[in-house]
Amino acid sequence: MENKVLLQVKDLETTFFTDDGRVPAVDHIDFHINEGEILAIVGESGCGKSVTSLSIMGLVPSPPGKITSGQILLNELDLTKQSEKEMRKIRGKEVAMIFQEPMTSLNPLYTIGNQLTEAILIHNKGMKKKDAANRAIEMMKLVGLPRAEELMKDYPHQLSGGMRQRVMIAMALLCNPKLLIADEPTTALDVTIQAQILKLMKELNKQFKTAVLLITHDLGVVAETCERVIVMYAGQIVEEAPISEIFKNPQHPYTKGLIQSVPDMRYKKETLYSIKGNVPKPGSIQTGCRFAPRCDFAAERCFTENPPLYEVNSSLVHKSRCFLQETEGISIAERAVESR
Repeated sequence: MENKVLLQVKDLETTFFTDDGRVPAVDHIDFHINEGEILAIVGESGCGKSVTSLSIMGLVPSPPGKITSGQILLNELDLTKQSEKEMRKIRGKEVAMIFQEPMTSLNPLYTIGNQLTEAILIHNKGMKKKDAANRAIEMMKLVGLPRAEELMKDYPHQLSGGMRQRVMIAMALLCNPKLLIADEPTTALDVTIQAQILKLMKELNKQFKTAVLLITHDLGVVAETCERVIVMYAGQIVEEAPISEIFKNPQHPYTKGLIQSVPDMRYKKETLYSIKGNVPKPGSIQTGCRFAPRCDFAAERCFTENPPLYEVNSSLVHKSRCFLQETEGISIAERAVESR
């Protein structure tokens, strides 16, 4: 039985209007997440990962940012058409988010208990404070926090980084959201705590059937956590594939570069591989493939034409935005024309 689509992003463009002009941080992307699925968005800093998540949550700072095109459908409800008042009812209850740095996400002036119970009471108007506190304690225990009753009286600065991140996960799951967005949830944590947090997220995903959108630059995290991967570069999706396929058969030169950049402890090399150059400033490349200036396989055509997404393998839903696919694959646009 095929899984039901929970979230569908169609032709999404998020633009920032700056003194230097119009800057598209997310440039007409399409993807979906099924119920209970863990999907990763991977890419370097500045590729549009976090702006994508903020667009879904309706938290793009405005001004200067604005969703200028597309739809974000959560169970067929278009989030781009909702008012701020309506989005407040959806955030936390239908879609929740774990932000990158828990110390800046938690309010230093309020206790952990106050912040957890507030999130419950906002979405459950008739609930008593005592019941909300019990629910908060129950959720803290579920995410592996010891002495949960005592932690209710503590302030964020009294907790370690790993404990604060667990509090953020507990807060995100308090109202059993259908979709959990995790924006680099393990970046500031040491390797041991990182492994514990990832294991916890997988367990909660199985227990509550909560779909997870994991945003990261760490392919190691992706390998042990996710089912499908989307690779973003300069605001565009450049490759999409199941997790096993992306490591076994990467097609886009950028994806291959990311995988080559992962240190391999089995071999001693003098220098680690790195992709030459830097991610371009959003909006700076107007024509051609955005990865062309850094690509070892770039031809003259790559600097003048923007490649479409090609189907590498339709049965595996493997796509790649590279002219190298032209000899083997058929572009999504061409396939749509043929099917008419």
